[in-house]
Amino acid sequence: MTDVVKNITDLMNYSPKEGFVNFIVQVILALLIYIIGSRLISWFCKFLKRHLFRFGTDDAAKSFLLSFIKISLQAILILSIAGKFGIDKTSIAAVVGSAGVAVSLSLQGGLSNFIGGLLLMFLRPFSVGDYIIENGEKNEGTVEKIELYYTTLLTIDSRRILIPNSTLTTNSIMNFTALDKRRLEVKVGISYDSDLLKAKEILRELIEQDPELMDKEEVQIFVAELGDSAVVLGLRSWVKTSEYWNTKWRMNENIKLEFDRRGIHIPYPQMDVHVISKD
Repeated sequence: MTDVVKNITDLMNYSPKEGFVNFIVQVILALLIYIIGSRLISWFCKFLKRHLFRFGTDDAAKSFLLSFIKISLQAILILSIAGKFGIDKTSIAAVVGSAGVAVSLSLQGGLSNFIGGLLLMFLRPFSVGDYIIENGEKNEGTVEKIELYYTTLLTIDSRRILIPNSTLTTNSIMNFTALDKRRLEVKVGISYDSDLLKAKEILRELIEQDPELMDKEEVQIFVAELGDSAVVLGLRSWVKTSEYWNTKWRMNENIKLEFDRRGIHIPYPQMDVHVISKD
């Protein structure tokens, strides 16, 4: 009887306005907690990033780890705020677990991207700063960061390409900067009337004069092809990876200028037209 009287008294004293105000206050507090918590998480991630830099952690592993930590802390923050509203944490965990199973079944691509990110961390086919080509969609660029689900490439014309990690683990990848040096190969055609031995000697001189070419004893100069209108000469030499393109462009220009100066002709496609008169 006493409990019944108490319940009736509570109902009589209940004010809808007061309940609404309390709810608004709780929402505001939850927002403040979320904002402050998010800033603390951001500060912690920046601190951790500097700490990882100090110990020389690989950029790819660092980017992936920071992304994972940030998402995990954000999830813990949201669950903690939900608990402040009186929601049972055990119920939250059960709901999150059930939702996780449902989401993983419906978003298998996201799960495969996450697993792909883990594989990239362990197998290390490339690192941040490497220049790669993904042979599936022919995307190429410098690796800017590797995160939980995507890897970001920066192209030479300053575009960012986000590639799903699963794509990188299921397609072949060409890594052009994994090693310190690359084999430079240049091919040029000369006319059949030009002096072949003289042209080869010019190529050798240009190689000896170029300061970026390495291992001069391993230089190869050869006749690559006897074409329809040209004898195709080739040269191969080693160059630092960072200087590959500058050296290739410089060699192409120097070959053209030196061939012109010393009378070696580079032919271009021509078509002979014969007119037959029926007079």
